[in-house]
Amino acid sequence: MKALLLRVGIDKGCGGTLAPIFDDGSFEFVPIPEGVPALGAATYNERIGRRGKRLSAYVPSSIKNAPMHEDPEFLTCTYGDPTLKRYHLLKLVKGDLLVFYAGLQPYATDNYKEALYIIGYFDVENVTEFNKLSEAELAESLQRYRHNAHIKRQNSLHDLVVVAGGRDSRLLDKAIVISQKKPDRRGRPTHALSPEMEDFLGISGFIQRSIPPRFVVEEQNVRNLVTLLESSQSSSSREA
Repeated sequence: MKALLLRVGIDKGCGGTLAPIFDDGSFEFVPIPEGVPALGAATYNERIGRRGKRLSAYVPSSIKNAPMHEDPEFLTCTYGDPTLKRYHLLKLVKGDLLVFYAGLQPYATDNYKEALYIIGYFDVENVTEFNKLSEAELAESLQRYRHNAHIKRQNSLHDLVVVAGGRDSRLLDKAIVISQKKPDRRGRPTHALSPEMEDFLGISGFIQRSIPPRFVVEEQNVRNLVTLLESSQSSSSREA
């Protein structure tokens, strides 16, 4: 069993802000804006968050009515990628973990700081490489993964890889901080794993961006991660 850590969600480079974290450690998962036409993609103004507000309350006015690229999506628990990150996704097998982290900023609270936080995960059920599907398998996958943002785009599916999560996949109730700011080689403040998380997960370095994604592979470190995830009770696991 191994785990892959991957950054997702709106950020200052794509969307112009970070998602909110609240006084009790709960948060909203706010996707990035959708960049191409996508059938059925909801806008920020249409989506009601877990705190009861529209997600448009947390984004710049310029994108309040823009469609969202909801990837990962936690309705049926899928994540897709046609970029170079797909090669990392293809290393995942059933029983592995795909762990998502996002940039969050405090919303009317002094209890938390701007940082990178684990916000959810998939227990991997299967990984589908669209380039290798037969016509029948493609038709089945388009239906099965219809809630995924890349399927909604209805454009070329070339190079697309979709990871589907199992029944234990979830969006966490409370975010888990994993970063602290430190200067990069140019002296710019950049998010890196905190020393505590470096020891806990057995990985190190800057994680401001998701390239390259980071694998947790040592048995004890994976167990540490599982314990950490279980400490945040799920509110969004799928129903039977």
